[in-house]
Amino acid sequence: MYMDEYKRWMSANLEDSDLKPELQRIAENDDEIKDRFAVSLAFGTAGLRGVVGAGTNRMNIWVVRQATQGLANWVKTQGGNQTVAISYDSRIKSDVFAKTAAGVLAANGIKVRIYDELMPVPALSFATRYYQCNAGIMVTASHNPAKYNGYKAYGPDGCQMTDDAAAIVYDEIQKTDILNGAKYISFAQGVEEGLIRFVGDDCKAAFYAAIESRQVRPGLCATAGLKLVYSPLNGSGLVPVTHVLNDMGITDITIVPEQEYPNGYFTTCSYPNPEIFEALKLGLELAKAEGADLMLATDPDADRVGIAMKCPDGSYELVSGNEMGALLLDYICAGRIEKGTMPANPVAVKSIVSTPLADAIAAHYGVEMRNVLTGFKWIGDQIAGLEAKGEVERFIFGFEESYGYLAGSYVRDKDAVIGSMLICEMAAYYRSIGSSIKQRLEEIYAEYGRYLNKVDSFEFPGLSGMDKMASIMQGLRDVPPTEFAGDAVVSVTDYKKSDETGLPPANVLIYKLASGSTVVVRPSGTEPKIKTYFTTLGKNLAEAQAKKDELAAAIKPILS
Repeated sequence: MYMDEYKRWMSANLEDSDLKPELQRIAENDDEIKDRFAVSLAFGTAGLRGVVGAGTNRMNIWVVRQATQGLANWVKTQGGNQTVAISYDSRIKSDVFAKTAAGVLAANGIKVRIYDELMPVPALSFATRYYQCNAGIMVTASHNPAKYNGYKAYGPDGCQMTDDAAAIVYDEIQKTDILNGAKYISFAQGVEEGLIRFVGDDCKAAFYAAIESRQVRPGLCATAGLKLVYSPLNGSGLVPVTHVLNDMGITDITIVPEQEYPNGYFTTCSYPNPEIFEALKLGLELAKAEGADLMLATDPDADRVGIAMKCPDGSYELVSGNEMGALLLDYICAGRIEKGTMPANPVAVKSIVSTPLADAIAAHYGVEMRNVLTGFKWIGDQIAGLEAKGEVERFIFGFEESYGYLAGSYVRDKDAVIGSMLICEMAAYYRSIGSSIKQRLEEIYAEYGRYLNKVDSFEFPGLSGMDKMASIMQGLRDVPPTEFAGDAVVSVTDYKKSDETGLPPANVLIYKLASGSTVVVRPSGTEPKIKTYFTTLGKNLAEAQAKKDELAAAIKPILS
């Protein structure tokens, strides 16, 4: 079966000049042919993600055409403006895939609004809402290694597409032959016919204005003298992040030169993820040389941001996503109360795998904390619920431990642009009162306890990887652990049982232990990984770390 499909591709006009030579090179390699053609890239709520290359199990113009035809079929049933917004980042062929998608939509009589330059996830979410589109497409593989690209699908609310809509699109994709089933006209023809138009300057200006309106202490940064080192990690953050920071009055910004401009090969780091040290290494070296107050990095599609903060001894310390979520929540609450801008009955939202420290901070400030499933669309769903009641201003902040933050309802996905703005404003504020982010974090720990949140990942590559992951998760359900490292399990929450959680079903298990620690086990939705999230609480960091190490050692054999 897979060999027949390989031969069909070999005899077709594949248009992209890279694809045919790639297939010719593997002519005698059955394993390689099987890997590329035995299955197709699955379209889920996160869209598509895979290695760039030839085959049904790769990212290429034919997979993009097929997926977009499926999306177009769904859009045509939706009424409304019959318009789709498109953006793309710096990854290999991102611009090609974006224009390919536009050509399919135009051939189906659907109007397109596409950015004329690479722009991040939040800009796509904003344009989808601004132009009242039926859907949005973001061409990106987020923080995956350079060989990957992907295709995120968004609904009319600017959230990643709902499960129900994604299921319909998937069914339509299945009905579409990958090589000849999609309608298609060239990008140039779509422009000539008036179906493809670029996103206007009015939309870009409105995006920046919406972000800047969420400053907690407007005007503060212009006089604070903050010294910043920033890296867009060769992605799409450079233009929007520096635009907003300059508007705020932060002008002492040194860009990491090797990571300044778009480069889909990410030659300075194999994994352009602001969660990991290797991606921030060049920025940290530059921060030390410059004596910067703060080092900031956004991922390629600029929906997540990581930082290193300057410590009193002049060294730099990475801040985890959980710590930054807690710091920003604390800063926004204290600042808005001080400025008289806190809404009545304020609401914050975080994912169930994010730190309970945020729950304690929210309670301290009288903020309702809502816990939702992993995936920022669930935070967007809470904003939409408030909007439907005419109460959208109650939402003050949402975050995930994986470095995603949002303050405001102007988009429905995580936004590294506003994250960068608020982090810099917070750093500038603490600097202006003779303090620092590091000092405030220590004060928070002193007040609420020394929480430690750590994530470990177990990879399951290859065609059998997903089956192995499913088997492990089923095993944990069939024979539930009663203890980890001698710490008794006092309760288990299985998020597949939505009648127990009040949330939609999800493949997540949360174990609460006698010590007060928590262990969460969750397969990734976008990568062949099972992630374990540990929350421990100690008198100090060493005690909390020792407890985490014990728990991690106990769970490792189960997941190996």
